[in-house]
Amino acid sequence: MDKMHPQLIDAIKPFLDYNAYVDGVSFNKAIFIFLSNAGGNVITEVALDFWREGKDRKKIRMNSKDLENKISERIKNEKTGGFSHSSLIDCHLVNHYVPFLPLELKHVCQCVMAEMFHLNIPQDIDLADEVARDMPYFPEKEKIFAVKGCKSVKQKLVLYTEVYE
Repeated sequence: MDKMHPQLIDAIKPFLDYNAYVDGVSFNKAIFIFLSNAGGNVITEVALDFWREGKDRKKIRMNSKDLENKISERIKNEKTGGFSHSSLIDCHLVNHYVPFLPLELKHVCQCVMAEMFHLNIPQDIDLADEVARDMPYFPEKEKIFAVKGCKSVKQKLVLYTEVYE
């Protein structure tokens, strides 16, 4: 959604409006899922704050220090992106913001293990750990969260397995 043109986003507004009918059809029970990187910095900040306070990432909830409000405000105040000039946010037509939390080393390791399974490679936790540790992490000093999540795990794993063959 953050890459879409605001007028295109506003074209779906009639389907989201409260008690709205489009061509005689009610969309009251429809579920629309919008994926966006807008607000990603807020999510990362909250996850880092939890880590710095020694709290488990699993404890982050939508009401954690008003996470949902922070995400909404950040999206509304961004100068660029699809939501920046769209009326969906201003009209409060988005009901929930569900954050995709940044992945830690243990999560990337799980992705490597899953990829080993899919590629019919014998599962090796030591190799998975080595591959996961070779991925980029941020912030620069602490290296807590995976920069790419699990996006390039397969490519990295293939490099490692070719070396070991």
